[in-house]
Amino acid sequence: MKKATLLLFFLSLTTIVFGQDMSNTTTTITQTGIGFGAVLAIVTSWDRNKSILWAILHGFFGWFYVIYFAFTR
Repeated sequence: MKKATLLLFFLSLTTIVFGQDMSNTTTTITQTGIGFGAVLAIVTSWDRNKSILWAILHGFFGWFYVIYFAFTR
């Protein structure tokens, strides 16, 4: 019983310390950078073709090339 009370106390303390007031918080939906699918496509394209141009093109198509690579391999 003492452990459960102590755990409940610490959980409520973390809510107070790390909690945010949602009335003044804005959510950012956009992201910048390159995704995991594009990186995977670039690496597999470079491994297969050894061409920077093909790697850039396949990186642009991202997951489509990764799925194509998986089926044709």
